Amino acid sequence: MSDTDTVQSLSDLKDLTDAAPAPVVAETQAPVIPAAPPAPLRDQEIDAQGRAYATGRRKDAVARVWLKPGSGKITVNGRDQEVYFARPTLRLVIAQPFQVADRTGQYDVIATVKGGGLSGQAGAVKHGIAQALSKYEPVLRGAVKAAGFLTRDSRVVERKKYGRAKARRSFQFSKR
Repeated sequence: MSDTDTVQSLSDLKDLTDAAPAPVVAETQAPVIPAAPPAPLRDQEIDAQGRAYATGRRKDAVARVWLKPGSGKITVNGRDQEVYFARPTLRLVIAQPFQVADRTGQYDVIATVKGGGLSGQAGAVKHGIAQALSKYEPVLRGAVKAAGFLTRDSRVVERKKYGRAKARRSFQFSKR
């Protein structure tokens, strides 16, 4: 191949590149994936009295919760929340779903709780309120779920095993 052939072939290549510029894609660039359409909202679940019902669980406690629009009154087992949950921290736990959803004082809650201690019962009522809130206003589901209130805390007390003092603790060893 002579020098003139090389020059001519280079000019041919130059003509080709000038005619149709190829798009330059960097190898580090990730391929563009079309965005998924937003998830459709769930249907509003309300009973004949205009209330949303949900069940909340925590440890051994189970709470049945009814939520309806109102002035923010929370009744637990027929008593006001200040009477039933005397500790302020427990009342704060119950109010968390309303604060996250920015609906403080807009809903009345009627709850019946069975099993467990006061701390577990407060957690169960919180879980039930969050579930009922997402059923009454499906738009709030994302905010309540992001805060982690729709997830049931699966931690429970471990059972006692035979040959042990408690679940894992051994009896005291005596050499003599």
